[in-house]
Amino acid sequence: MEKILANQVCASDPAHDIWKKQRHPLDCIFRPRSVAVIGASEREGSVGRTLLWNLIRSPFGGTVFPVNPQRHSVLGIKSYTDIASVPEMVDLAVIATPAATVPQVIRECVAAGVKGAIIISAGFKEIGEQGAALEKEVLAEARKGGMRIIGPNCLGLMNPLAGLNATFAGTSARSGNVAFISQSGALCTSILDWSLGENVGFSAFVSIGSMLDVGWGDLIEYLGDDPHTHSIVLYMESIGDAHAFLSAAREVAMDKPIIVLKVGHTEAAAKAAASHTGALTGSDEVLNAAFRRCGVLRVHTISDLFDMAETLAKQPRPKGNRLSIVTNAGGPGAIATDALISGGGTLSELAPETIQKLNQFLPAQWSHHNPIDILGDASSDRYAQTLEVVADDPNSDAMLVILTPQAMTNPTQTAEKLKSYSKLGKPILSSWMGGAEIAAGTEILNQAKIPTFPYPDTAVRLFNYMWHYTYNLKGIYETPSLPVDSDLHAPDRQLAERILAQATKSDRYLLTEYESKNLLAAYGIPTVPTEIATSDIEAVEIADRFGYPVVLKLHSEKITHKTDVGGVRLHLEDAAAVTRAFMGIAAKVRAIDPEAFLGVTVQPMVKMEGYELILGSSLDPQFGEVMLFGMGGQLVEVFRDRALALPPLNTTLARRMMEQTRIYQALQGVRGRKAIDMAKLEQLLVNFSQLVVEQPQIREIDINPLLVSADGMIALDARVVLHTDEDIAQRPIPAITPYPTKYVQCWQSRKGDRVTIRPIRPEDEPLMVQFHQSLSEESVYLRYAHTVKLTKRIAHERLTRICFIDYDREMVLAADYKNPETSEHEILGVARLSKLHGTNEAEFALIVSDHYHHQGLGTELLRRILEIGKEQNLEAIVGYILNSNDPMQSICRRLGFKLQPDPDEGMLKATFVL
Repeated sequence: MEKILANQVCASDPAHDIWKKQRHPLDCIFRPRSVAVIGASEREGSVGRTLLWNLIRSPFGGTVFPVNPQRHSVLGIKSYTDIASVPEMVDLAVIATPAATVPQVIRECVAAGVKGAIIISAGFKEIGEQGAALEKEVLAEARKGGMRIIGPNCLGLMNPLAGLNATFAGTSARSGNVAFISQSGALCTSILDWSLGENVGFSAFVSIGSMLDVGWGDLIEYLGDDPHTHSIVLYMESIGDAHAFLSAAREVAMDKPIIVLKVGHTEAAAKAAASHTGALTGSDEVLNAAFRRCGVLRVHTISDLFDMAETLAKQPRPKGNRLSIVTNAGGPGAIATDALISGGGTLSELAPETIQKLNQFLPAQWSHHNPIDILGDASSDRYAQTLEVVADDPNSDAMLVILTPQAMTNPTQTAEKLKSYSKLGKPILSSWMGGAEIAAGTEILNQAKIPTFPYPDTAVRLFNYMWHYTYNLKGIYETPSLPVDSDLHAPDRQLAERILAQATKSDRYLLTEYESKNLLAAYGIPTVPTEIATSDIEAVEIADRFGYPVVLKLHSEKITHKTDVGGVRLHLEDAAAVTRAFMGIAAKVRAIDPEAFLGVTVQPMVKMEGYELILGSSLDPQFGEVMLFGMGGQLVEVFRDRALALPPLNTTLARRMMEQTRIYQALQGVRGRKAIDMAKLEQLLVNFSQLVVEQPQIREIDINPLLVSADGMIALDARVVLHTDEDIAQRPIPAITPYPTKYVQCWQSRKGDRVTIRPIRPEDEPLMVQFHQSLSEESVYLRYAHTVKLTKRIAHERLTRICFIDYDREMVLAADYKNPETSEHEILGVARLSKLHGTNEAEFALIVSDHYHHQGLGTELLRRILEIGKEQNLEAIVGYILNSNDPMQSICRRLGFKLQPDPDEGMLKATFVL
């Protein structure tokens, strides 16, 4: 029987803890056993002296070796002339020598076996081409020995929990559970000073510098695995490797908040940041779309950065944007309401039963609506009773309690009463307004994990951030509504490729309207029936066939904007009008360029009334393809009602993209107009995103207008620009790895069933629920090495780890079988390949439905996993198998795995060296 077990790397398997199990390559930087300070100095106030002093006064448990060829000792410690002279193996080199010397220093460190370096030195790409060339030389030397580098041009790094201070800061950070990463060393010192006064502690404190090697993605991944880090906050000037950032952030954000303060949302700030870091800063709108796509929360002030980290550490995320406000003063309640509505939040509407309960103990003069004004004489008991009732209101997602110190209201007693409500299942925030009189109450609330703020609008701003964070995560992990049957929406890829190949073969990089519409039609995007006419007689024949009125448009391979040259004629009611229009277009265009006129396109005049939308895509230098959706037509640049998103999309992401626009509300029906078919529009956006990611020859594409109404939707015009051969070679890597269609293959079982083995999709979650329902307890035990209840296995939070994957980081293959009796799809087996963080190895997991054992499916799934591992240039694939699981052991041996006992896991470790 093919009952299969192999652990997988994911949060749903707590027994597998990478952080403890293996030494990560960045451990040599964060948890070194020995450190060499290259450039250590005795000179007062020098960077080299401060670095050495900080390392020796902090008990990180390792040995410190000063390296200085001019001195026998530094600060009383024996010094060495170079890294090769150090008598022990060094994990981390902290380099504070002139930039020009750093390539040689790195070369010597690699030769000495050093695996990590922090380059403090400045004078690299931030100074121009000469510095950039130095960086390339440094990186080339480091790559020879697999060395990882933080910096250059940075303050250094602290691991307060381990006692490591490898910086030249004046003080050490307190230990805590917030990881702080900054591109600005100067900001690091300011934050460090602020944190000591605010008693904020850190699990890691990193100045990342210009990110020559280690970037955001590396650190987010590493700290995401760190059990001591509960949230990650970033000060960002440039994003660096966009793909690595999004991939790591998306994986970590579900478990740990990632909060970013990204400067450069104004043009002046963007230029300043680029000058400071030596990197180009991309479009801020695109960045916002990227942050939404990976679940990162963006804030706009330093205080919000840490307030959000604290708030999310103390309180759960709200499920929605409805806030209930309890206050003893009307003014602060009104201030909070304004801030809430301005930020997109909503005042919760009190349920009738809530009002009835409040009426039983509140004075008759209470507000009887939200904000809930319980009056200036509110006692601590009145506050507590009110909060208890409001917490149960089904219309409320969170609560804000405001207190102003009045004669009958005791801030300290009220805080004492409220501290027991810190774990209501809904977030609770507070605003104790005042000075010394409310200080004791504020301390009580903070200790009880109820975040408190001096002003109610500040508290509301934090709540708005919180629900936006929830909203973004839901958009990523909400199960899409697209039918599982991919045949329903399969594009004609061969037709699309022929159209593009024909254009490039003719050295054309602008498709004609006719070609553009056929390209859209190949991906299921409805277009107006269109035919080409090269003469006025042919134009009349086509118009007669379509029926009047018709539209004539210039057909040209040279002219893009047809209206600019009089190349569009509308409402042509008869043959004579068609003839005149043809002659008029021909004469006007030939006068400009005789070779530009190739005829006209003829198409029916669409009579449908509706909304004109724009749907397009262009390239961002950092993120690759970026989609645009919004209000279209001739005034598209005037209204600028648009939203951006990174493709590919699913139906959930398509809806979230539309929700960012003002036109979205109108599409749902206003002023007597019927709503359009939103599900159909979502699918159209999904198809368009598929076109964009699957056809890399496309540089820009616009559908404007896309006409939509309750009667249907149709692309009236389209413009497609292609890459030149030179451009496509420099095309940026897409930030989001698209669905890997190349791994979709058919397979036949031993009994003759035809099964499609394909990468899993978010839409497969319902099928995965059914799959787990088909598993016996024995199969579950063999897979997980312990029993796991069905309710836990099919929980949405767990299945997102399997269905909503980053295809670059892992691969899940599902055996999809369409039952001929029911015409329903079933998943018969699942194989998973998960890359191990910090290595070039991966771990496999595999399980087959009980009713499909003995069909060779387990062997086939594992064979294909091995093929994917080879294609991705992995060094090895491992898995862990129970000693009693003979069938799985047999499959592994048959495919070439080496099996050996693993004493740490108490089972067999199967290893396949690629």
